[in-house]
Amino acid sequence: MRLRPIEPSAYAGAVSRGTIYLFLTLANLFWAGNYVFGELVTAEISPVSLTFLRWVFAFVPLIGLAWLVERPDWRAAAREWKLHLVQSVLGLTGYTLLLYAGLGLTGAVTASVISAINPATIALAAAIFLHERLRPVQVVGIAVAFVGVTIVLTGGDVRRLLDQGFGAGDLLIIGAVLAWTVYSLIARRLRTPPITATAVQAVFAVVTMLPLIAVTGVSLPSSPTGVLGLVYIVVFPSMAGYALWNIGASKVGPSRAGIFLNLLPVFTVLIALAFGSTLELPVVVGGVLVLAGVYLTLHQRRLGASPALDASAG
Repeated sequence: MRLRPIEPSAYAGAVSRGTIYLFLTLANLFWAGNYVFGELVTAEISPVSLTFLRWVFAFVPLIGLAWLVERPDWRAAAREWKLHLVQSVLGLTGYTLLLYAGLGLTGAVTASVISAINPATIALAAAIFLHERLRPVQVVGIAVAFVGVTIVLTGGDVRRLLDQGFGAGDLLIIGAVLAWTVYSLIARRLRTPPITATAVQAVFAVVTMLPLIAVTGVSLPSSPTGVLGLVYIVVFPSMAGYALWNIGASKVGPSRAGIFLNLLPVFTVLIALAFGSTLELPVVVGGVLVLAGVYLTLHQRRLGASPALDASAG
């Protein structure tokens, strides 16, 4: 029996708005799990191994998913190979390596709150480098979000930052945020559909990491928990999350979909608490400020279909 590709417009029109909102919510739930399970798996294998395995196991299913959902013109996607290569190095390899390395040092909850500032950094970078206009409310939102992250990084005591500086894990997560900010700005130049772009970039991620793997080697998780964590990362954040997000964003638009990104740190906290993590007051206060600031930033955006908002959740 021959499978027929799914027409995206027909599929999107066949589901209710409530179902679309459920898709966007589930996408953020799956991405939140990436923080928690990423922290668990990197306790057993290196961030290099986890990053490589994630895309080795995900790229073939992603290609099939792209074909079913987007029915892409692969030749057109291949013509943008230089952009895909840069995107792969920045987003799928660089961002993921920095994130997984930082998770082992700073923890899933703190990392998710710091990463939640990504939509605000993208808006700020777009204003600086792409000359997009920021409304006063957006400026206030960006400022509030940065204050929130500062509280998280300093534990509510700015003097600690002056005395001790940033922790290594915090710096790695900040580096991941900056990598994804640049990734998101470059993504606006792509014409390749988003799931297809992710599939192509996943192929590049595997190929470009081979020299590094030849030096470091690759290892698999040794415990059942680690194996389940790896399976979760491959299936849910890498494939299901991207698919659900892009179906939802194509229906309601990136501006409205971007508001759902506020759920990411909330879900991460809930999952982490379920796994026995503790929650400190500065993280709660800073997290609330970050969410409020990002909401103000995204709520005022009236952009066209922008991969930047889509990419913020990766």
